[in-house]
Amino acid sequence: MASSEGFLTDGQREMLKIASKNAENLSSSPKSPSSLLSDHHVKAPAGGKAQTTGIAVRHVRRSHSGKYVRVKKDGAGGKGTWGKLLDTNVDSHIDRNDPNYDSGEEPYQLVGSTVTDPLDEFKKAVVTIIEEYFSNGDVDLTASDLRELGSSEYYPYFIKRLVSMAMDRHDKEKEMASVLLSALYADVISPAQIRDGFFMLLESADDLAVDILDAVDILALFLARAVVDDILPPAFLARARKALPESSNGVQVIQTAEKSYLSAPHHAELVERRWGGSTHITVEEVKKKIADLLREYVDSGDTLEACRCIRELGVSFFHHEVVKRALVLAMEIRSAEPPMLKLLKEAAEEGLVSSSQMVKGFSRLAESLDDLALDIPSAKALFQSFVPKAISEGWLDASLTKPATEDGEIHVEDEKVRKYKKEAVTIIHEYFLSDDIPELIRSLEDLGAPEYNPIFLKKLITLAMDRKNREKEMASVLLSALHIEIFSTEDIVNGFVMLLESAEDTALDILDASNELALFLARAVIDDVLAPLNLEEIGSRLPPKCSGSETVRMARSLIAARHAGERLLRCWGGGTGWAVEDAKDKIMKLLEEYESGGVVSEACQCIRDLGMPFFNHEVVKKALIMAMEKKNDRMLDLLQECFSEGLITINQMTKGFTRIKDGLDDLALDIPNAKEKFGFYVEHAQSKGWLLPSFDSPVTDV
Repeated sequence: MASSEGFLTDGQREMLKIASKNAENLSSSPKSPSSLLSDHHVKAPAGGKAQTTGIAVRHVRRSHSGKYVRVKKDGAGGKGTWGKLLDTNVDSHIDRNDPNYDSGEEPYQLVGSTVTDPLDEFKKAVVTIIEEYFSNGDVDLTASDLRELGSSEYYPYFIKRLVSMAMDRHDKEKEMASVLLSALYADVISPAQIRDGFFMLLESADDLAVDILDAVDILALFLARAVVDDILPPAFLARARKALPESSNGVQVIQTAEKSYLSAPHHAELVERRWGGSTHITVEEVKKKIADLLREYVDSGDTLEACRCIRELGVSFFHHEVVKRALVLAMEIRSAEPPMLKLLKEAAEEGLVSSSQMVKGFSRLAESLDDLALDIPSAKALFQSFVPKAISEGWLDASLTKPATEDGEIHVEDEKVRKYKKEAVTIIHEYFLSDDIPELIRSLEDLGAPEYNPIFLKKLITLAMDRKNREKEMASVLLSALHIEIFSTEDIVNGFVMLLESAEDTALDILDASNELALFLARAVIDDVLAPLNLEEIGSRLPPKCSGSETVRMARSLIAARHAGERLLRCWGGGTGWAVEDAKDKIMKLLEEYESGGVVSEACQCIRDLGMPFFNHEVVKKALIMAMEKKNDRMLDLLQECFSEGLITINQMTKGFTRIKDGLDDLALDIPNAKEKFGFYVEHAQSKGWLLPSFDSPVTDV
């Protein structure tokens, strides 16, 4: 059989040798020799015969280096090749050792960096400032640090951070925070920024309550303290409430501030001393400090220093004493008159002494002029010269006048009544819009005319009768609150007499005036504002056959009707009727729970949550009755705690005891020793200072 080599021609054998040599040279290439051979497509001729012509060899692209490189798609070549025509996407390598190296040809490299928010930086910085302040208590240094920090547009965040940090600390830090806010007010932080900061706190009350158990009560106290310190206007509370969701804790904070702190008698002193802070000094000590700084001012004449000393006293609610003592000193030392008037003018223009405090100071001095004239014969004449001068210079309200003659006194009195009526109408309109009882009480107190309380009552009911049921309900609720805090029973009786005397004139403007007046009168009896006997007194002061007498008879009929209490409480479809009945039920339940082994603090919180400070006399009444029935004097501990916290005022406490005293005969039918037990409770209450001096002890009657 012939050899396989017989199939190749001599030329083909030569080509095979060349291919073998190339395969050896490319041993380092990823291509194997067999694959290289396959690129030549060497084929035997068909039919077993050798091809007589040269083999057509496929052209292979190789680099000029002689190394085999995998061919790129589209013929762009590989490493060490020129690439395809107009190829602009080839990765270039820049040799830094190349003489033509240009650093500008280096590719750009983005370097990541942290973007800082100025607000975040501010928040971090103020935390350090606040921590240092809590450590050293240096107000001036803190104010300086805050100024140096800059970013005044972020000061509301400082207020929020300061208060929120203090809330989670001891009373010392809470007091320090309030003192710092008062010091920074106006000098460093503007009033608008103070308002914004507290609104931010109210908005975040829900979050604060998650971390701080009693956040609502603490924030309410901060809010009340800001109002007492005159760095927040009372109107802020009403505006903030409208801007917050009804269900939020922020609204609850406002309600707690109003009802638990700002509506109580002497609330300013109570709030100022709640944390036992810098203002924890007696009234006598404050008076002594005021006298000392005024005498020092007479010697030095430094108005700025005197204003600074007044501000450092931290008793803005007592600035009327500064006004009064400054005027008395001006009367005693004639050479001191110009500097004293200059000081008062400067204090008023700076806002250091408010308009109401200035008027109150002048009014207090006017009331004591007769006694003062014994030591200073020219006191009245000097006072009459001070008033017009202060009014003309604009630092005393023009409503304060002093008559010189009897004719003048009558004229001024008439003018004062007219002005009072105008002010009263404004106050009542604002109340109908805001439903803010504490603010109305403060406004009435600022008017300083308790002798005109009956006129206010007449205006209140007259305006309410000409409005919808909502305003009528609000008027009755307000009447209950005023009776507890400001108005005496005599004021209420006189006010209704004035209303009924003018009933015929009122009916000309209000179609159903007689029926509505009867409802107001009967509702006052149901709300314990008037006693049934007071209706007899009112009727006796009216002509027998007048429209007013008919209204009184109608009111008696309404009260005598079946289920009169429930019907009259809901006569105008308001929520207060239901609230009163519901409150009585809640009071009974919380007292029963406390009597069975409850905690004093929890019972106090439940009373506070009722949100009806004008109705706390019911707590006193029911607590005393339960103590008699259960023969358990533990209720006295609860009343003591409520009184100490200012939760139940002395007026409410006295009214509760009075209501027990009035019903003592009926109570003795169920509790035989009721009079004896009540006598013991009265002695205990008087020893603890719970009752007003005017309360008559029933011990002598027992």
